[in-house]
Amino acid sequence: MNTKVTSWNLNGIRAAAKNGFFDWLAAEKSEVVLLQEVRADESVILQNWRNISCYKSIWHAAEKKGYSGVGIYTKSEFSESDILRGLGSNKFDSEGRFLGVVINKIAYISAYFPNSQREGTRLSYKLDFCNELLKKLSDLQSQGIKIVLGGDFNIAHSEIDLANPKANQRNAGFLPEERAWMSTFLGEGYTDTFREFQKEGGHYSWWSNRPGVRERNIGWRLDYHCVSKDLKASLVSAQIHPQTLGSDHCPVSLEMDLK
Repeated sequence: MNTKVTSWNLNGIRAAAKNGFFDWLAAEKSEVVLLQEVRADESVILQNWRNISCYKSIWHAAEKKGYSGVGIYTKSEFSESDILRGLGSNKFDSEGRFLGVVINKIAYISAYFPNSQREGTRLSYKLDFCNELLKKLSDLQSQGIKIVLGGDFNIAHSEIDLANPKANQRNAGFLPEERAWMSTFLGEGYTDTFREFQKEGGHYSWWSNRPGVRERNIGWRLDYHCVSKDLKASLVSAQIHPQTLGSDHCPVSLEMDLK
């Protein structure tokens, strides 16, 4: 049986819960579910939504209330020593952007990359985060750990990854520096799994909340699963699920044959 991993930026777990997230999770057949932009502390989540099917959960919240935060639901057993909570720098970890769990020598990581903001006011912070994350992944690989990195990268890598590339050349998420880092990252041997199976444009995972934008599919592909090269041969499928509502992002999924 294949191993399925799903990643979803919830844009707030409270709002997502009202929009059916936990019904979706109870029916979901993923071994691992990676969440971003949870916007809630673990105590709040466990108090309100304790019993979720057969999943166990891990959380890493931002210090600022109602901001950022990542989480993982998994059906697999793990111990505290298997958890990767943060990058080891308070500069980034105070914003709750990196969380992983190691299962059978594979690190399943939920990452919420910073938004570089209007006029690139947080671009340097974002690039620092990107480089620190890449160092962390390299360190894990040096320990013989394979990588499944899922999350909201806040980067549309190429022109086919957004509906209006010409109009967004100077906008956050499509800045040359961001796209160049993504190219560097993939050049280190990581695979953008969706592009292994789908080479065409028109496939997006985020849409503005402005009326009619999602219906007309004027979107961006900001959410990815990327795997280390030692997992590339195990890839079975990678999909985007725009029909699943509940957030301004939709889930993205990955299936692997890990036999």
